[in-house]
Amino acid sequence: MLRVFADGRLFGDKTGAGVPWVLALHGWQRTHADFGAVLSPPDGGPVLDAYAPDLPGFGASPAPPAGWASDAYAEVVGELLGEMAPHVVVVGHSFGGRVALRLAARFPDRVAALVLTGAPVAPRPAGTKAPRPARAFRVGRALHRAGLVRDTRMEALRHKYGSTDYRQAQGILRQVLVANLAEDYSADLKRITCPVELLWGREDTEAPLAGAAVLATLMPSARLTILDGVGHLVPVEAPADLRAVVERHRPGASGAAAGAST
Repeated sequence: MLRVFADGRLFGDKTGAGVPWVLALHGWQRTHADFGAVLSPPDGGPVLDAYAPDLPGFGASPAPPAGWASDAYAEVVGELLGEMAPHVVVVGHSFGGRVALRLAARFPDRVAALVLTGAPVAPRPAGTKAPRPARAFRVGRALHRAGLVRDTRMEALRHKYGSTDYRQAQGILRQVLVANLAEDYSADLKRITCPVELLWGREDTEAPLAGAAVLATLMPSARLTILDGVGHLVPVEAPADLRAVVERHRPGASGAAAGAST
């Protein structure tokens, strides 16, 4: 049964009978359901006390009123902290990792630890370049800017040559995608002082392992753990591994040491 959060701006799930100490944030075009086996193990293990909302525009949560970047998402998600334990472990997968990073920078006294998996790096690491669009797209874009190609033709080119995420996004969510691809949250990375766990699938092609290594260098408190044979959807592909990392930071448990790599 869905729960209502943030005065109807968020819908999602609450697991466990106690005060939530885990906040799970899903990836782009995903929902809170990705964390089902992480928070409520199918083998009958203890259920984690957690909130897992659908981020605005996904699942049951209504779309944002404008093309929000991740800091605006963090502002809304931050409203949940008032209903949670004093110190929260925030889990962020992919796009949810962007929001989790913003949240930790915004509320350093409330976020006890970050667990990130498949999260992108912004800006792009030095020495790497974004994939160059196809020549036909670049020509069409130039002609469109010059007023020589109609909007309908330009939209057709975007659908043909754009990324899968771009093609699938419509309306406001397309604006959200563009805003997030253009953002730079490197300043926020420097403000994060809590323990950070980076749990990455070695076979992740959407957020390659090289990006995790960059994040580890930007956050001295980070520990990188690599999962062999696992791709981008760590919450679905390796829920037990993700849960184990979260459990390291359960209130009262000894914290994870920084700087290790496996």
